[in-house]
Amino acid sequence: MRTVVFDLDGTLADTSGDLIAAANACFRAMGVGDQLDASQDAATALRGGRAMLTLGLSRLGRGDDVEEIDRQYPLLLEHYAQAIDHHTVFYPGAIDAVKALRTNGYKVAVCTNKPEHLARMLLENLEVHDHFDALIGADTLPARKPDPGPYYAAVERSGGDVTKSVMIGDTQTDHDTARAAGVASVLVTFGPGAFDVSSLEPDALLSHFDDLHGVVVELIG
Repeated sequence: MRTVVFDLDGTLADTSGDLIAAANACFRAMGVGDQLDASQDAATALRGGRAMLTLGLSRLGRGDDVEEIDRQYPLLLEHYAQAIDHHTVFYPGAIDAVKALRTNGYKVAVCTNKPEHLARMLLENLEVHDHFDALIGADTLPARKPDPGPYYAAVERSGGDVTKSVMIGDTQTDHDTARAAGVASVLVTFGPGAFDVSSLEPDALLSHFDDLHGVVVELIG
């Protein structure tokens, strides 16, 4: 069965606003006030909690304070879980594209480096969880992307065939995952990515979800 595997943050949805809010809640609790800006630091937000904490602490001259990052990280996840969908929005056409793939006989999965329970919570809160056949998070397996194991699991749990699958992502991590798994890599060109993804030479670039079906057909039939 042909399968399309999506990254979540920065690919299907812009989750940066809620992530930055969670990080700033940590900084306020430390007594230093907000250190991150939703418009300027979105790309860092989509690299994860530790990246945000590192950036914020670096602005306080403490970017190498690993102990503080380790201390704040679980607190950040708690703040995020409490307000996970206040600012998050799907990119235009994303869910319609997912629905169209399933209508046309494709299996559809999410493979993310967000902790599984948070990814599941977000998809459920936004009422789209049932549109996906499988969900693999950062802690579902011992390894995480770019190790190919999570990708293989996403395809297999959705009932698909790895040899007839494709990865849709937005970062080098997603591209490297696809290469490690031996499958096609498609990278989106929208969102707050910090670099030109074309330089990674993926198999295809996606500028709008309206074009996804054609790209998928060309790559895996």
